[in-house]
Amino acid sequence: MPDFVIKQLPYDLSQHAGLALIGKYLKRINLNALVDPAYPVRSGIANSDILKSYLGLLCLGKNDFDAIEGQRQDTFFTRALGLRSVPSSPTLRQRLDTHAPAWFDLIDDINTAVLSLKLEGQPIDFGALPCAYVPLDIDTFAMDQSGTAKEHVGCTYAGVDGYCPLVAYLGTQGFCLEFALRPGTQHSASETEYNIERLLPLAAKVTAAAQPPLLLRADSGFDSAKLMCAIARQAKALQREVAWLIKWNPRSTPVETIAQARVADANTAWTVLRPGKRQCLWEQSVAIRDGNESLKARRVYRLTERTVDKRGQQMLLPEYVLEGWSTTLPESFTPEQVIALYAEHGTHEQFHSEFKTDMDLTRLPSGKFDTNYVVCALAAVAMNLLRLVGQHTLHGPDAPVRHSAQRRRIRTVIQELMFKAARMVDHARQWVLGLGANDRAFAVFERHWRALDAL
Repeated sequence: MPDFVIKQLPYDLSQHAGLALIGKYLKRINLNALVDPAYPVRSGIANSDILKSYLGLLCLGKNDFDAIEGQRQDTFFTRALGLRSVPSSPTLRQRLDTHAPAWFDLIDDINTAVLSLKLEGQPIDFGALPCAYVPLDIDTFAMDQSGTAKEHVGCTYAGVDGYCPLVAYLGTQGFCLEFALRPGTQHSASETEYNIERLLPLAAKVTAAAQPPLLLRADSGFDSAKLMCAIARQAKALQREVAWLIKWNPRSTPVETIAQARVADANTAWTVLRPGKRQCLWEQSVAIRDGNESLKARRVYRLTERTVDKRGQQMLLPEYVLEGWSTTLPESFTPEQVIALYAEHGTHEQFHSEFKTDMDLTRLPSGKFDTNYVVCALAAVAMNLLRLVGQHTLHGPDAPVRHSAQRRRIRTVIQELMFKAARMVDHARQWVLGLGANDRAFAVFERHWRALDAL
């Protein structure tokens, strides 16, 4: 078997042809018109090119500013994203540092434009629950920045030094409405009512065509009367059905007293899960009060009693665990259905993982908090762009990934669509992007390109 002969070919090749699709999306939302008139530059690289260059890096799973140096001589990177020029690493860093506070609202507008896109005349399918509600899941997670002196790094609930951003996902497909960076020491519910003031109008806007009811779900860290009343105010202002489902924080509730009362009540219906373990469900109406505001909700309780542990060891005293879920869902939803709806909220942990691992955002690139805030906001835009590419290319019968799935991970989209070898040819006043004859994704790539071209 002869060995390979290594040689450099006399034409341009690209290892990330999928950026052509990202550039097409940015062209459809007319990002230049969103950025340049509001933030013009007298000389040098346009601010729209700064943002598009960094979005291109994020869509390749890179967030380090120095990664742009590898693209400065790449003709394809420039043409795919519609750039007039590619910034250097210092220019990219300095421009983001300079404009970061002013760009918070700008990037929200860019994300709104992406989520409002229509493909082949149809709005984005965010994914609804079987009960017809579209979920809006909010949560925080820890970003480990240990060993750094970055602004506002603090001890998070996970016990590591870092940040604790608030993230909101709309629908079952994992589209990100907001990725708001927060100091590591900030509590989940602290100032979240201000995020709600942005999130619910945005969710209502991008789902305006179908007008589905919304279901906001959150864990016990958001068990706050102020937050619940803020949701009710926004729902009333938007004139949309917005229910919420938030896990109850028992705080100083006397669990043993409640458990003994339930055990003594002959009307309590117990369900035996295994020998030595049983549980019961019940619900009650509760009044949520915040200052002069009040609203009615109901709370579903689940009490679990264990007299035998999981190893079969008999316990000297019964062990009781009390859980609860506060909600404004209609009475037609049984306690079992309410608990099942909250259990599906756990899917958002996969979306956190995609940010931290697939897009390599565990460690943020800047020492300045505002710059890192912009990086996270742009990461939300990049995730939505990659989600759209995956939604429209990796689910058909001719997709390169064959096994069935409701959605594809961001890593799969990057591997299958972004990092795709192609040859770029300049011929007869046309630029041709040629994919290989053995490329299994050519059919879906070309079909999606034509769908974007027809917008």
